[in-house]
Amino acid sequence: MILPAVLIGLVAAIGVLGDQMGSLYINRPIVLAPLVGLILGHVEESIVIGASLELFFMGAVSVGAYIPPDTIVGGVLATAFALSTGKGIETAVTLAMPIALVSQAIGNFCNVFNSIILRWTDRYAEEGNYKGVVFTHWLIGMITVVRRFLLVFFAFYLGSEAVGNMINAIPEFVTNGMAAAAGLLPALGFAMLMRMTINKQNIPYYFLGFVLAAYMGVPVLGVAILGLILVLVKFNFLDKNVTVVAEAVQEVPEDDDF
Repeated sequence: MILPAVLIGLVAAIGVLGDQMGSLYINRPIVLAPLVGLILGHVEESIVIGASLELFFMGAVSVGAYIPPDTIVGGVLATAFALSTGKGIETAVTLAMPIALVSQAIGNFCNVFNSIILRWTDRYAEEGNYKGVVFTHWLIGMITVVRRFLLVFFAFYLGSEAVGNMINAIPEFVTNGMAAAAGLLPALGFAMLMRMTINKQNIPYYFLGFVLAAYMGVPVLGVAILGLILVLVKFNFLDKNVTVVAEAVQEVPEDDDF
């Protein structure tokens, strides 16, 4: 079990690069879960689990001072435990959020040390020590990567058997409740996302997409294409006059009175 634990830990470490290299989105469960499935030999099932966890964590996005749960550790470990125990998507969705919250708490504790390192960065910047600034940047990044790797490695290596025994001991009625919750939790993820994006201007388009999909049988691709057309029309991407006016405004000389 050491090799799979190491590889799964490396998957979590790779997920950290999703925010370090320009929002590549490789930190999302829909990308990381299939990698875990490839390691454990359950690719097809891991793709389904990754898609479900992506819906669940869709609203887990850092906005302002809000720190979302750790979707990397939560998604990777939940997928690994679900595949290794053979319990499937219901277990993955149930375990994902508690694991993500625990990892977030550990990350907040580590941020205390990061704040100390940032003081070194300020001092190096005042001294003009470029190499010192770069060193502290890499140090904080390595702490983040190593923390997730070690957390996933030890949790899977030491806890997979214990988690498997715990899940096998769960009564059937609880498992059925978990299955029902698995169908509701993705809706909770959408609700979290809507709280940050829905306003009076765009809510009619939300209900338009719902009506098209639910009552008129339009497939998701058709709704997406229609949404793209509405964006092009609403923001005048096809109106050449808007571009001409914008260029003319930029060419107007500034008035000296202002």
